[in-house]
Amino acid sequence: MNPSRYLRQTSLIGFGAINQNKLLQAKVLVVGLGGLGVPVAQYLNAMGVGTIGIVENDVIALHNLQRQVLYAENEVGAPKLAVGLKKLQAQNTNTKFIPFNTYLTATNALEIIAQFDVVVDATDNFGTRYLINDACVILNKPFVYGALHGFEGQISVFNFKDGPTYRCLFPNPPKQDSIPDCNVNGILGVLPGIIGTLQALEVIKVITDIGEPLTGKLLLYDGLTQQTRNIQFKRQASFTKISQLKAAYETPDCVNDLDTITVEEFLRLKTPFDLWDVREPSEFKDFHLPNAINVPLGQLQNRLNELSTFNYTYLVCQSGKRSATAYQKIKAHKPNAKVINVSGGINHYLHHYGNS
Repeated sequence: MNPSRYLRQTSLIGFGAINQNKLLQAKVLVVGLGGLGVPVAQYLNAMGVGTIGIVENDVIALHNLQRQVLYAENEVGAPKLAVGLKKLQAQNTNTKFIPFNTYLTATNALEIIAQFDVVVDATDNFGTRYLINDACVILNKPFVYGALHGFEGQISVFNFKDGPTYRCLFPNPPKQDSIPDCNVNGILGVLPGIIGTLQALEVIKVITDIGEPLTGKLLLYDGLTQQTRNIQFKRQASFTKISQLKAAYETPDCVNDLDTITVEEFLRLKTPFDLWDVREPSEFKDFHLPNAINVPLGQLQNRLNELSTFNYTYLVCQSGKRSATAYQKIKAHKPNAKVINVSGGINHYLHHYGNS
């Protein structure tokens, strides 16, 4: 390794070669290579973290590009993990990457997380976040949290040096209807870069034990005013005694008890069916499958009477997340409804079959 690569860090008073070596020895897991995960991975990689694991199972969509700046237009439809790894490896050939081409689930979380020193939550759903927290409590691993909504972001460090856990701050997941969704509410493209970079800084502080990591503190960032605010919270003993993972975590990424069909199976259907596309009208206008009916997720409850009583209704969205949520909503109101989720969604279709 060329010693001049990290010269600006090793010559930094208060950091130096000792802490640079700590980065080299560190193993960090980044869960998600999207808006938050991209800047986290890029900066940790550039700064010399020796081993970086990445959990990702999505493909690149056109609407990702305004905030996920690692990807390019000609890569739409390609797997994020493969594209991201190639560019990260070119950025720093000294880094050891451990890819996990999967979603994090209750089945694999402990095995994956056990291999790393620090976990970065770069996801966009509550189920995976609670899963990360519970696994980290069981394994005694710190994790760095980041979240986005509109023009605002949050950062904190959980389970570090006997500090509070995520459940100490948010004991239980919110109801599905109250969860903010950037697919519906939108997100300003630069915001994930800001929050993700702050997450990367917290990782560096945890690894090297410099400064004051945000343990027991929730940093709130307002992009419209460029103001930050810290909310302090305490460790709750009852949330630090988790001994096993739940059988399932309510998250669109790993929905259980769900009737699902693959894109390939869907394309081979011969019997009559209805197809509901639950994306937003602008997404539907850009591209949709033949004969699809646009029923945006936010309008779903008011249009349940349109469900066919004869044909199966297949549900599709961009990646399979919103359609899984739609499935749950329909079943909650109409348990006998004949609905099936198309896993992988439009992203999978475009990646394997193009725009034809």
